[in-house]
Amino acid sequence: MLNKLNDAEKRYVLIEEELADPTVFSNQEKFTALMKDYKALSPVIEKYREYKKARDAHEDAKIMLDEPLDAEMKELVLAELRETKQNMDLLTEELKILLLPRDENDSKNVMVEIRSGAGGEEAALFAAVLYRMYTMYAQAEGFKCSLMNCNETELGGFKEVTFMIEGDGAFSRFKFESGVHRVQRVPETESQGRIQTSTATVAVLPEAEDVEIEINPADLIMESCKSSGAGGQHINKTESAVRLTHKPTGIVIECQEERSQFKNRDKAIKMLKTKLYDMKLTEQNEKIASDRKSQVGTGDQSERIRTYNYPQGRVTDHRIGLTLYSLEAFLNGNIGNMIDALITADTAEKLKSAE
Repeated sequence: MLNKLNDAEKRYVLIEEELADPTVFSNQEKFTALMKDYKALSPVIEKYREYKKARDAHEDAKIMLDEPLDAEMKELVLAELRETKQNMDLLTEELKILLLPRDENDSKNVMVEIRSGAGGEEAALFAAVLYRMYTMYAQAEGFKCSLMNCNETELGGFKEVTFMIEGDGAFSRFKFESGVHRVQRVPETESQGRIQTSTATVAVLPEAEDVEIEINPADLIMESCKSSGAGGQHINKTESAVRLTHKPTGIVIECQEERSQFKNRDKAIKMLKTKLYDMKLTEQNEKIASDRKSQVGTGDQSERIRTYNYPQGRVTDHRIGLTLYSLEAFLNGNIGNMIDALITADTAEKLKSAE
């Protein structure tokens, strides 16, 4: 591990020197790539330098023990030895985590798709609850949310809703939300007070960058149509909505949230690139037979991951067996503790696999 860290520090120093070169700054493509590497290495190198300071202090204390010392001074040196050893052990564990293979998508923006599942109108209302929960959490964390497309029901639910969450590290915070979410509650339309179980599926996709996915314009069929759903006078009067069909894959994207057809087309292209990128990632992962199956799950949309039980005021994540009795706060966007627990479980599983 120390050899790895020494090599990483040398690379870090070289990057610093290159970034200080004016000719590199004028080459934006190279500068951006170097900054990306520099940013990824910074936390590792900072922690490694902390470790080296603790190690040096430990060695100095060991040397002092070889000198003639009175009882009081010897006790102080022994205390220093214990403290520096504890620091070294702690920093070693932190470095092990930092050296784990990093998901290259963690820093990216995400596109989130929520679709109502079993349960009819109640499932659509639950999809709207999830949309509100995620956007409230995202905004509280300083991320920017923008609605891409939605199919709203008469009662205010969503048959489906797609939105973008933008900000550094967005994917790292939302990637474990993919899967089937189940709700147990008494619907407002239920006169007998019977609890109904409904579901909604969530897909979290890292946004594709232009350099990663190229789309041949000849592979696209673009159709314009009138917007549908609840809205003002603009709805159903102008053909601003866009439907894109990608002929090689059969993927169909609809976007109607903007008044401008050109803006809707740009959003639809972005959504299509993200879906194609996700397909590419899935294919790559399937080829790697030795890939571990994470403790927190595969992220597959068919996997039931969480239950929201209204009568008992609890939310349970089935992948890590964590139950929180704070459903109201959770649905108001206070989901950080659950996300932290999922990340911790995933990190522990990676450490176990690396041993």
